[in-house]
Parts: sequence; structure tokens; C-alpha cells
Amino acid sequence: MKKLLLGIAGVIALAAPASAADLAARPYAKAPAMIAAVYDWSGFYIGVNGGWGSSRKCWDNVNAAGVFVANEGCHDATGGVAGGQIGYRWQTGSWVFGVEGQGDWADLKGRNRSLFFPTADNQSRINAFGLFTGQIGYAFNNVLLYVKGGGAVTDDSFRTFATGSGVLASSIVSDTRWGGTVGAGLEFGFTPNWSAAVEYDHLFMGNRTHTFTTNGLLAPAGIQFNERIKQDVDLVTVRVNYRWGGPVVAKY
Repeated sequence: MKKLLLGIAGVIALAAPASAADLAARPYAKAPAMIAAVYDWSGFYIGVNGGWGSSRKCWDNVNAAGVFVANEGCHDATGGVAGGQIGYRWQTGSWVFGVEGQGDWADLKGRNRSLFFPTADNQSRINAFGLFTGQIGYAFNNVLLYVKGGGAVTDDSFRTFATGSGVLASSIVSDTRWGGTVGAGLEFGFTPNWSAAVEYDHLFMGNRTHTFTTNGLLAPAGIQFNERIKQDVDLVTVRVNYRWGGPVVAKY
């Protein structure tokens, strides 16, 4: 009996390693794929901006019928700008489309001695401006390159002074002028909802004729004269925007 038990035990001992070798190997679990973040520019946004502007102003004296009389020269009205913008963008593939409204306070002013009336200086000033534009851009993930275009409006004021002084020689003329604008910008999304941009805009504001009235300093009081004033504006601004919606999307 003992021999029988020992024999059975020996068979089991020999069979155990063979059975273990026949077991299937554990399946290999593949590591999950890498996840790439895709930046989405879609959504409403609001922001602030600030920078510098320059407006080229050219004055021509004209008669009551608007016929050119004499050139009075040009000057650049320069200074700072600051304001805000609000807009909406939607993204399809890498293309980004948008609309935006912008309003800025401005202090762009300059003056020159009149070539026609050398006893007078002509001064121009832009006090504020607004832009109403559409945008088309191309996104390189969180970097957006865009162009824009639309309408522009400026709040202007014009004065004449006794040459080399701050003494007014005529009435002050105020003007709300409408024109067009084109521009381009480069924007960088540094968080899912915050972005910063540098933008350039050119405003085409055309010609407007204004009537001034002398105050008696350089000519008898009450005499009216007409000035046709042409202006264009160049703006360079730095912008910071906060955007709602359009989260970073995970891509496998």
C-alpha cells in the first residue's frame, strides 16, 4: 500500500510542471494612447486694449461752393488710445470667423502753421473712435492669425490758434466722422479662456468740409471760412481677452 501511495505521489509531482507550462500566457495590456490638446477659439469674448495711434490730417481752404482755394499743409495727430472690445467667434476646422465691436478713448492731436494764413496754426484732435468689424482667421492650435474689416467712426475736434500760442483764433468745430477700416492681428491663447494679441488697424476716414468763424483775434469777428480736412488713422494696440465657451478639446 505504501508503495502504491508513493507511486501516485511521484506521478503527480512529475505532471505538475508540465501542466503549468501548458497554461496560456497572460494577455499584454496596451498603454492608452497619448492625448493631444486642441484649442478651440469658439465663444463670446470681452477684453481691454491700449496702444498708440497716428492720424494724418491735411487741410485745404475752399470756397462756399467747395472749390479748392489753397493748400494749408498737413500734420500728424499722435498719442495714446485705450478702451475695450466685445465679440463672438466660431471655429470650423482650423478656420475661425468672428464679429467684434470696439470702442476707445483717444488723445491724438497735432498742429501745423497754415501755409495760406501764416499767422494761424491749424490743430486737429481725435477724442475717441469705434470699430465694427468682421474677422477671418486661421488657427495653429492656440495661435490665431486673423484679418478684419468693416466700419469705423471717429470723434474729432478742429481749432485754429494764433501762431505759436494757445490763443484761439476762431470757433471750435466738432465732427463725428464715419469711414472704413482694415486690420490684422496675431493672438495667443495662454490659458483655455485667456488670450493676448497684437493688432494693427488702418482707418480710411475721407474728406469733410467744415465752416469756421473768426473771433476777432486775427480777422474781424464773424467772418466765416471753409476748410476741407482729409484724415487717415493708423493704430497699434495690445489686447487681452477673456472668452466664454470653446474649452480645450481632447484629441486621441
